[in-house]
Amino acid sequence: MTQPRPAERRSDGDDATRRNCCPKKILTGKIINPNSFFKCWKKNSLFLLQHLYLSKITFTMISRRKFLTQAGLLTTATVFSKDLFAESTRFNRTKIGLQLYSLRDEIPVVGLDAVLKKIAAAGYNTVEMYGYGGKNGFFNKSSKATAALLKANNLTAPSGHYGIESLVNGGQEQIDAALTLGHKYMVIPSLPEEMCKDLDSYKRTSEKLNKIGTTCKKNKLKLAYHNHAFEFEQFAGQAQTGYDIMLKETDAALVNFEMDVFWVVTGGRNPLDLFKQHPGRFKLWHVKDMDKVNKDLNTEIGSGSIDFKPIFAQAKLSGLDYFFVEQENFSMDSNDSIKKSNSYIRKNCLK
Repeated sequence: MTQPRPAERRSDGDDATRRNCCPKKILTGKIINPNSFFKCWKKNSLFLLQHLYLSKITFTMISRRKFLTQAGLLTTATVFSKDLFAESTRFNRTKIGLQLYSLRDEIPVVGLDAVLKKIAAAGYNTVEMYGYGGKNGFFNKSSKATAALLKANNLTAPSGHYGIESLVNGGQEQIDAALTLGHKYMVIPSLPEEMCKDLDSYKRTSEKLNKIGTTCKKNKLKLAYHNHAFEFEQFAGQAQTGYDIMLKETDAALVNFEMDVFWVVTGGRNPLDLFKQHPGRFKLWHVKDMDKVNKDLNTEIGSGSIDFKPIFAQAKLSGLDYFFVEQENFSMDSNDSIKKSNSYIRKNCLK
């Protein structure tokens, strides 16, 4: 920050105030005077509030609790730290997940049990489920039987994909299945056309997501929305995209987002920019790489054009809780492929 001219210096501490309320100094853990910092709180509140519980900040004169109380933001800080950022402090770097959809073609052939064994043998310890079919359960196995298969293979399923059509009408059957499998999150994988045809429909969809999020919260679950590329399309004469609307109109305490990195890049956006613009909202990721030659295809993590190292480096800013490798097409044996992705992530992204 540019230093003021000598004639502007005053003995009442204003100069110190300007220096001490610099967000960079606060976030690097340097000692600050909270009384001076109050003057800058409004300007930097959202940015700094995120980091109060993610950074080691030493306060002089008053405690952190008193500081927040005097700022009139104790309740807000509690909500932010609990609902947006606390999860990221629990991100377990030994947990690597696979989205079950990656092996969708093998399930009808060899069965769910064999596929789960394959996933575990490849070094994964979490799975994101998909394919719930109501009375047919998961691939003709009841929720209890599926949960038993997961346990037998030392796998957990912290999240699963469920259609919005069922959830918007209550979705108790899906919620019961999610609870039986031990989910923490229920994820809406996509939207039907009528829910995303224009910005007004995205606003109505956001209202539905808030409603579903409330229902999930009552059942001790969390809701997330999984993106594709269509949410980033521009509407004629509009600066905002559908994804912008959903991030703005949904309640951060009720609706989280599962960032599919491949589709974000395909949609022309930068994952790191989204983390900065909406810190703490991306609790889940789909880690999916882009083929260097054919950008419509996936490839093994570390073999494509997406650099995942800086993305993983911002896991805390994202609010990451769980991530899942996903690959929708294979140019090599699927077993070798998921092993290769697992190995790359462990060696290069989780240090």
